[in-house]
Amino acid sequence: MFLIVGLGNPEEKYAKTFHNMGFLAAGDAAALLDAKFRKKECEASVAEAYVGGEKIVIARPLTYMNASGRAVKQLMARYKISPAELVVIYDDYDLPKGHVRIRPSGSAGTHNGMRSVIAETGLTEFARIRIGIRDPEVNIPIINYVLSEVKKEDYELFSSACKRAAEAAVSLAGGERIDLVMGKYNG
Repeated sequence: MFLIVGLGNPEEKYAKTFHNMGFLAAGDAAALLDAKFRKKECEASVAEAYVGGEKIVIARPLTYMNASGRAVKQLMARYKISPAELVVIYDDYDLPKGHVRIRPSGSAGTHNGMRSVIAETGLTEFARIRIGIRDPEVNIPIINYVLSEVKKEDYELFSSACKRAAEAAVSLAGGERIDLVMGKYNG
């Protein structure tokens, strides 16, 4: 069993914002596994797939970013997920745009969604895949930036980053060691 969670905001008005990179990557992971988001449970939209006989749950919390941890905690309890079976994908203002960085553990950094996940679950030892969004040419407050839409000229860059993040998550869910996944996808 494995749980992949992509953080974002559920309303359509946020669909193309930087803060929805996790949602987009979760959609890409579901597409890679030919899974559809067909049900809602534990305050999340959920898709299910099987790889090598192992169930993989892909989720997009419907709680909004700052309360993402509620859904993650409920999903972990519902599916009896251990920290080693969890990966969370999210945008990261501290990384340059388009970069993907995978880590086996860590802090929330400046990310309120991850602060919520850590606070609700009490965990820091779980895999996370961060998608860099920082553009050094933009100088506005972080909250305004993360809720702004991706520029058209950057769409392909972010689309590619989300696909790489999804591939990394599926590799982890398929049993590939995190150090090998980091070596393949970080950067």
